[in-house]
Amino acid sequence: MSLEFTLEGRFPVGEARAGSLRTPHGVALTPLFMPVGTQATVKSLGPDDVASLGATFILANTYHLYLRPGAELVAEMGGLHRFMAWPRPILTDSGGFQVFSLGHMRQVGADGVRFRSHVDGSEHYFTPERATAVQELLGADVAMAFDECTPYPCSEAYAREALGRTHRWAERCLAAHTRVDQALFGIVQGSTYPALRHESARFLSGLGFAGYAIGGLSVGEPKGQMYELLAETVLLLPAAKPRYLMGVGSPEDIVEGVAHGVDMFDCVLPTRVARNGGLYTWHGRINVRNAAHKHANSPVEGDCDCYTCRTFSLAYLHHLFRCEELLAYRLATIHNLRFLQRLTARIRAAILEGSFSHFRAEFLAGYRSASEEVRAEQRAKWSKRVVGVE
Repeated sequence: MSLEFTLEGRFPVGEARAGSLRTPHGVALTPLFMPVGTQATVKSLGPDDVASLGATFILANTYHLYLRPGAELVAEMGGLHRFMAWPRPILTDSGGFQVFSLGHMRQVGADGVRFRSHVDGSEHYFTPERATAVQELLGADVAMAFDECTPYPCSEAYAREALGRTHRWAERCLAAHTRVDQALFGIVQGSTYPALRHESARFLSGLGFAGYAIGGLSVGEPKGQMYELLAETVLLLPAAKPRYLMGVGSPEDIVEGVAHGVDMFDCVLPTRVARNGGLYTWHGRINVRNAAHKHANSPVEGDCDCYTCRTFSLAYLHHLFRCEELLAYRLATIHNLRFLQRLTARIRAAILEGSFSHFRAEFLAGYRSASEEVRAEQRAKWSKRVVGVE
């Protein structure tokens, strides 16, 4: 058995649904958010911390683990679960996003991608077969097909060319995949062109993957456009298979993603903004560095049950960040990841109770999202960092 997906409930109106994923390393309830452990660790936290927050899945990065310490070494150590001491389910991405974000450091061909390591400049070659073999060595419960994630914006001609490669590579990944205890997901691409998204969803659905991801969204396009493309894409994917929206983790995007029929999410955003002093609340994100919190003798949120909120005041967190103490990163990360676990649990309960529509409206009315300008500034700032590092 590699993966079993069971639908346990659907909201009577719309696409929102709740289910369960049974894997060789346990059962995960959906909708779910996967904290990102790029290099086999969720930054600033230990596995026990992550488990205590209620997380059931972790995402690890194929590209980074291939470069360091090497997939062969991870296999020698007993596989990724044992290597990082995480006994629960793991998903590895294919490395496609990281490879294609290398820009001038990579060359795309019909058979694969030749690229230079951002670590030492050494040359490597990823084919669908190689990406699949690396993920089999890592031994995650869910592996992803090797795809080409196009940038935003890109021309329709290039998006179509890249889509053709993604589809051919998907077939080759399926043919190369041999681990019976590992599920393989296909990835829908097509940039911002609805016709290409439709074509991709239909083509991949016919290949019989264990699950389906929607890739190439939340890469710079306006949120409204992302939601429209998501709505059109999801409806063409098999209802009996899990659906995974890649790289999306803003609270409002999770609520909207579920409303459109998505089951799984991942993103570096909650841990990254935590390390920059951004903390999630039910009313939006706050900056704990702001002087307004210097005398705040209250937790980040009064109803939050995370270790940070149960133990420390906002004033203390403000102090830690102003002094650049390492504990600040751990406490902020704990809070943000617990916030998303609480959010997905509330969404799931609302779906099963038949009140999701009310929950969605109430949440979105009370949650203040970051503006398009702020998001653009953050993307520009973070894009200058080492490729794909969380």
